Amino acid sequence: MLDMDSCDRRVHAYKNGKTFDECKEIAEFMNPDFKKHIEEKGRVLWTEILEKVDHDELLYKLTLKFLRRDGYDIGNHKIPEVKKFSS
Repeated sequence: MLDMDSCDRRVHAYKNGKTFDECKEIAEFMNPDFKKHIEEKGRVLWTEILEKVDHDELLYKLTLKFLRRDGYDIGNHKIPEVKKFSS
């Protein structure tokens, strides 16, 4: 029989000992700053996001996921930037 506790995402530690739910909260908290940057500069580069999240891959991916959810074009490997969708 499998131990279900090992699959509990709330207690598994990621980088810097944070749980998945804590990482989600941090990404949500940081997104308004990224959105403000996009409004002011027109875009934010993936490398800028990676730098701001201290090269934490999970925070980076969650940040991109939440920006896409909020209506931003998160680009692709050829265009590594986040911007507003053009009308």
